[in-house]
Amino acid sequence: MLAGRPPPGAAGCCRRLLAAALAAGLRPLLCGLPPCSVTARRAVGQWPSPGLRVPEAAEAERLVQQVQRTGVPLRRFIACPQLARTVQRCLQAGASPGPQPVLLECAPGPGILTRTLLNAGVRVVALESNSAFLPNLQSLENSLDGQLKVIYGDFFRLDPLVTGTVKPPAMRSDKLFETMGVAAVPWRADVPVKIFGILPQKKERNTLWRLLFALYECSSIYRYGRAELNIFLSEKEYQVLTAKPGEARAYQALSVLWQVGCEIQLLHTEPWSSFVTNLKNGGLAVPKSTWLPNDHLCLVRLTPQQNLFTGGLKPTNSATFIFMVKQCLAKPKSRLTDRLNSWSLDSGGKLLRELEIPKNAEARKLYPEDYRRLFEALQNSNMFTETWFHDEVLESIRKINL
Repeated sequence: MLAGRPPPGAAGCCRRLLAAALAAGLRPLLCGLPPCSVTARRAVGQWPSPGLRVPEAAEAERLVQQVQRTGVPLRRFIACPQLARTVQRCLQAGASPGPQPVLLECAPGPGILTRTLLNAGVRVVALESNSAFLPNLQSLENSLDGQLKVIYGDFFRLDPLVTGTVKPPAMRSDKLFETMGVAAVPWRADVPVKIFGILPQKKERNTLWRLLFALYECSSIYRYGRAELNIFLSEKEYQVLTAKPGEARAYQALSVLWQVGCEIQLLHTEPWSSFVTNLKNGGLAVPKSTWLPNDHLCLVRLTPQQNLFTGGLKPTNSATFIFMVKQCLAKPKSRLTDRLNSWSLDSGGKLLRELEIPKNAEARKLYPEDYRRLFEALQNSNMFTETWFHDEVLESIRKINL
């Protein structure tokens, strides 16, 4: 072949390649960023704003009303753009420099928060359980260059206690994380994924217990590291999670276990009226509370403690720790010595003295760290090896996971 003479069709091919290269280089410039900046921003988990239109609250409410179906559990959605911007700022607040983890948005519904997050340069995985919302979300996914991934599934039905094939929208966490492209990291590493959701109202307490067991056992979402939960929950449950010793009715086993396991941070409070429900009558369905305030939903960040599994506490014995705390606080006014004696521990008084815990201390007066110290001391005794104690632990786990 003669030098300088292109083969047949080569000129057209070269022109197409040149045009594609120019388009790739100009696209980021049209967004106000040089080509190298796009690569850098994507490498650290920040994308150029796609400039998506965010529907107004009335339009979002109509979208929710259009997909209402009988027999569907009560759900709440973010419909107000202002609330979506507030949540977006809360989710991004306190982020450390460097690569940012993907954000898993649970039950995005009409996608108001989804679009707001995308406009802020966040990479989002939208996990939606209502198939009626999927076409709108998938259309949005197809219009973007990998910044959004939509998955059909229900976060609050992850890892059901069944054998065999799991029927969608229920799903296995390993399949979810594989689809998201999130790999497991060591426990003390940085947060591998951020998760946002609104706890289902009718199963709020049960969901908190299931997440708690998964946390302490390093199973489900916590098998991949210290997954960060950012969840809206009722004000009364937030009061329980953060209650201090001596606070009547609020200080419970759930308080102790979440405070030992996670750093709990209140990000925002919002009236129930700011959310849209999928009820046909458009009602708010605010749950009643007799003893604790419950006028708001609270956006709470739960970040697992890096040092959770130091000392005597390990995933393999964490169920015993949970059972011990539940048993002690089953009767909050009971004395710890009485509880220890009921466990056939003859040296209970001596053990409390060594831990500098008053002999007549009531269960409700101990701080969460005191319960951890008590557990680690009991680990050195032979009580936790007793068959009857082991059987009661297994029965307690079975009841909570039903």
